[in-house]
Amino acid sequence: MARKFVRVLLIGSLLLLAVALWRKDILPDHRVLRQELLEEPQQAAVQRAAFETSAGGVTYSVRPLYTYDLYGLVVSMHDSETWWDYIHREWNDHLNVVDLCVLWGNNIRGSVYKDMEFSSGQFVCNFRTSSQAAYEAFDQAAISNNHLLSNDKHIARTLRAVRVGDQVHFRGFLSEYSHGRGFKRGTSTVRTDSGNGACETVFIDDVEILQPGGGPWRKLVWVAVALFVIGIVGWLRLPAHVHD
Repeated sequence: MARKFVRVLLIGSLLLLAVALWRKDILPDHRVLRQELLEEPQQAAVQRAAFETSAGGVTYSVRPLYTYDLYGLVVSMHDSETWWDYIHREWNDHLNVVDLCVLWGNNIRGSVYKDMEFSSGQFVCNFRTSSQAAYEAFDQAAISNNHLLSNDKHIARTLRAVRVGDQVHFRGFLSEYSHGRGFKRGTSTVRTDSGNGACETVFIDDVEILQPGGGPWRKLVWVAVALFVIGIVGWLRLPAHVHD
């Protein structure tokens, strides 16, 4: 009886884990999104001198161009410290913590984004759909890939805690930045461009996860892992099964 129970526990926990991992990044319904996300990002020109800051033992020069304030739904993201990211390492770019691909405005007034697929590379955000109607309804001026810069440990920790499906608010400065080893990156200052150079580069002053996504599924991932571990321990403690 005990052996059967442990076997059911192991199989059930693995099934729960598979479903939870599949569901944890499902984008939320537009009816539960906060009203602030309907607004366009706000920016204003600034007259602020370039300043120096350090990250990963490298000194960077940061030149702010505009203040920037954005509320958005995260549909894809990239962490610069992921194992397969080689470009940030080659360029000694330790200031770019994460890239967040976000939607706002027209793209979240209805459910068009639910018919889209989003993915992130080392410097890009891609979207695609098999629905011609969804593609035509999708507002390509209400999506942006944001290179988020910070040397503040608390801000970096919050940025790396963001997950797909989260509703976020961040503010800072659209900025150019460089270091003395030949690296320089600019920023887009409009939402209507596309292709190379169309990403927003933002030196972050503040970031907040307004509403986590994933519903109960993120917690259920850990519940499933815990149940599986309990099952393994239970299996190891079973008496040896002897066949006659």
